[in-house]
Amino acid sequence: MADKTVLEQLSYERLPAVLVSATLPDDVPFGDDPLEELSALAETAGLQVVGKLYQKLAQISPRTYIGSGKVEELARLVKNSEARVVVLDNELKPAQQKALEEACGVSVLDRTELILVIFGQHARTRQAVVQVKLAQAEYELPRLKNLWSHLERQRGALSAVGGAGERQIEVDRRLLRQRIHHMKDELEQIMRRRQVEVSRRHELFQVAIVGYTNAGKSTLMNALTNEGVLAEDKLFATLDTRTCVWRLPDHKVLLSDTVGFIRNLPHRLVASFHATLEEVLQADLLLHVVDASHPSATEMVLAVEGVLKEIGAGDRRVLMAFNKIDRVQDQPALTHLHSLYPDHVDVSARTGAGLENLRRRVQEVVEERETRVDWTFSAGNGRLLAYLKQHGKILEMDFEGDSVRVKALIEPRYLGQAAAMRDGKPA
Repeated sequence: MADKTVLEQLSYERLPAVLVSATLPDDVPFGDDPLEELSALAETAGLQVVGKLYQKLAQISPRTYIGSGKVEELARLVKNSEARVVVLDNELKPAQQKALEEACGVSVLDRTELILVIFGQHARTRQAVVQVKLAQAEYELPRLKNLWSHLERQRGALSAVGGAGERQIEVDRRLLRQRIHHMKDELEQIMRRRQVEVSRRHELFQVAIVGYTNAGKSTLMNALTNEGVLAEDKLFATLDTRTCVWRLPDHKVLLSDTVGFIRNLPHRLVASFHATLEEVLQADLLLHVVDASHPSATEMVLAVEGVLKEIGAGDRRVLMAFNKIDRVQDQPALTHLHSLYPDHVDVSARTGAGLENLRRRVQEVVEERETRVDWTFSAGNGRLLAYLKQHGKILEMDFEGDSVRVKALIEPRYLGQAAAMRDGKPA
């Protein structure tokens, strides 16, 4: 794990950094520039990119991940650029991280640790803070030995009772495991509260916005609801779920904005943020927002779908919202996306283009789940009329003397209550 002082400096000092990406023969390309996303992550974390290296690997080096020649090239680049940090767009084993730090003489972060740093910087609520700290602690646990390597030199003098570093490692491991246990307990309590909160919302149709980080999810939510959700042009600007009422032409639904996904999202983060993603698991519809102008849009969609499957939401109804349509330059690529995902709407959260079409399409999805009723009842039953207007959509209404005939659409969850009102039974 990188030096604590370096990690602390990231939040307020633009440390110079060298970025490294290594790909294997079976790796799926992600855009034309293999270091584009890592550069964006580094900038978000507060690093100043001063150098880049890329290597195609036949196989991973057990000692340093990248090849020995590339390690020498990296060490020279670090020295010449006066970099303070090296970031690899790969997940390193503790021994590989230590070997690279010894070769370069600076702190080395892998992709997982960089994302954890960003999440730590953006965590605001108690839930988000605990989730990030849990993921960080689980990341640190196998790396504790490296943090105490400076004490291992004392082992010769203390061999009769064990090295100071060895003893301290065991103490730290025990303390860290206790912290992990306590944080898991706290998150379990948060999860139960979250499940209760979400389950209480069953009376309204629930839509959860999902998508790759920086796809424009929060901007779209603001455009649809005027709720003033934080929307910044950087990765992972939103960590906490925000839910509000979204009014459609004839319905109102609950709309939730969720944390952005990313390819190779660390599994420990997915596990830690399970409570935050409860809205996704309980949603009636997932609104998958895609940056249609990005050259790697298709790969981003696949990355999001992978995370959805991992959290158990792979079977949810999905409507694709191809965002930033005003910035699309590659029309054939957009046509290809349309063919892959025919259930879609083209929108621009920035200009407002397509938003009315999106509202109508979501309303159609709501109404697909509704039951058509054709009831005749007393015209004096204003309570039932009000209920049908509030929880359904009245298609036709004809008064015939003291009776009224109503044709309406109503969700199954409200049908029993409405039928009881019609029949004069207690609620």
